[in-house]
Amino acid sequence: MTDLNATAPPEYASPRIVDSRRLPGPNLYSARTGAVLEVALGDDDAQQLIAAWRHHVAQLVLALDWGVCESHVRRERTGASLFVAAAVDVLMTATEVNEQAWLAAESPSAADLRDVVERLAAAAVNEQRTRHHLEAAWAAAMARGLVTTLDDEVLTIGSGAGGHSWPLRDIPATDAIPWSAIHDVPIMLVTGSNGKTTTTRLVAAMWRAEGLVTGWSCSDGVWVDDAQLESGDYSGPSGARTVLRHTRVHAAVLETARGGILRRGLAVNRADAAIITNISADHFGEYGIDTMRELADVKGVVARAVGARGCLVLNADDPLLVDLGSRVGARLAWFSAAPVCALLDAHVASGGDAAFVRDGRVLLHREGVAHDLGAVDGMPITLRGAAPHNVQNILGAALLGSVAGVGDDAIRRTLASFGEAPTDNPGRLQVYRFGGVTLLTDYAHNPGGLAALCETATTFAATRRLLLLGQAGNRDDEQLRALVGAAFGVMSFDHVIVKEMHARLRGRMPGELPRVFTDELARLSVATAEVEVVVGELAAVRRAVAWAGEGDLLVCPIHVEKAAVLAWLARMSDVGWRPGQPLPD
Repeated sequence: MTDLNATAPPEYASPRIVDSRRLPGPNLYSARTGAVLEVALGDDDAQQLIAAWRHHVAQLVLALDWGVCESHVRRERTGASLFVAAAVDVLMTATEVNEQAWLAAESPSAADLRDVVERLAAAAVNEQRTRHHLEAAWAAAMARGLVTTLDDEVLTIGSGAGGHSWPLRDIPATDAIPWSAIHDVPIMLVTGSNGKTTTTRLVAAMWRAEGLVTGWSCSDGVWVDDAQLESGDYSGPSGARTVLRHTRVHAAVLETARGGILRRGLAVNRADAAIITNISADHFGEYGIDTMRELADVKGVVARAVGARGCLVLNADDPLLVDLGSRVGARLAWFSAAPVCALLDAHVASGGDAAFVRDGRVLLHREGVAHDLGAVDGMPITLRGAAPHNVQNILGAALLGSVAGVGDDAIRRTLASFGEAPTDNPGRLQVYRFGGVTLLTDYAHNPGGLAALCETATTFAATRRLLLLGQAGNRDDEQLRALVGAAFGVMSFDHVIVKEMHARLRGRMPGELPRVFTDELARLSVATAEVEVVVGELAAVRRAVAWAGEGDLLVCPIHVEKAAVLAWLARMSDVGWRPGQPLPD
């Protein structure tokens, strides 16, 4: 009979172990594959424990005959992490190597590793047996400069229309792989804090204007041309693999979020170009990332895939990316929306590639030649220049597309039309007007994003202003308060609706997030009568519209129920709703 009160056994042998995972792609620690272990650690014995841990890792790698030991340690606010490089066919064993080395460091009296070595050696042999020829095929592909994509079941060499895939148990010997039939398609990585999805969609549209079948993955799903293959957040390795394994794809644009980079590393070992849009405070405390510079370093992992052959596009208006640019070895291209940017001017003067705005026009400087891409006011996504963050996005997207091979004409045509149709960039800076009420919706999920949305909102005349406010529960209270401060630091609001999204509680109790928001609003002297809490995102938007009168402006970030909200707003437009009328279902 099952004991329903029995507690589950601990996941790890030491209560100090926080997480142990494989990194099958370029990662925060190294361009090589390997395993990382995170532990909770105080200050008292940290130095001694870390030294012993690293020593035991080196001992085990030597005993297993894995070659020269490459390991890297990160000291974190509440602990430490250690990465050990390992061949791609022994990554699971590498996690055990790391764990056993930690246990030996934690208990010196039980640090005789001879029995452990025998067990780990057997585990490595068994793992290699289930991944027959994997390491040889991987190395041969790397030597040929080909992209490799790996998950727990399949290896892919090459990409898109030029890719070949095999189950891990059935990988052929290297001389049996049809190398002449394998090639890569152009691959671009898009990362940063804000603007990733918009930039991904823009670059994908540029490749489609060039006439190529284009695959892209982002936080809204996976597409190949007009066909949506997946719905949901696919900004991690899973989305990238789906695109890269699709045999119709001739160009791939992959949104690359920080979570996937930290959990598994990059999905690809090589890319033609990558962009980091900007760095904004978000997700602090996860995987030992606690500062803006550390967050920039995570985004900077894309430089490992670009390498010396590709190009890394960076935002010259972001001081953290200017600093990062001085520390990476990739070829750089810069974009800036600032009226004057000394860094960009010097880069252009030296023959570097760049994108910038001069006299209201977008200019692309490539290989010593300036190309006029059109007037900012004529590009729909900028709302006639009223959306400065989308000016940044078009500059970055145009430069990324260009350095990856998109022609100027395709870029011009895309910038002249993208944003006219609601399907171009759904859920990102869309404007709805109902009988004198203006509603702005956007993703705006962190302080930087919300501040940018509110900056755009200041260009709209309004009798009264309403803010819809909400966030997922995996941000700490300080980050929640910062969201409020970001909005009210740009403009004041007459009414605030705090939405509680039960699908995003992520460990919080119902009512906990709204309390943090309402307390911060009270601290900013927002009248209690002008703050209300609504459960559910669509319900909150409906309540916002019901509150509105002619001339009012509603600023409504949407995070969870996007499809339902956008469908309802479309119905509002179809019926010609006006203030005072009943709301449609």
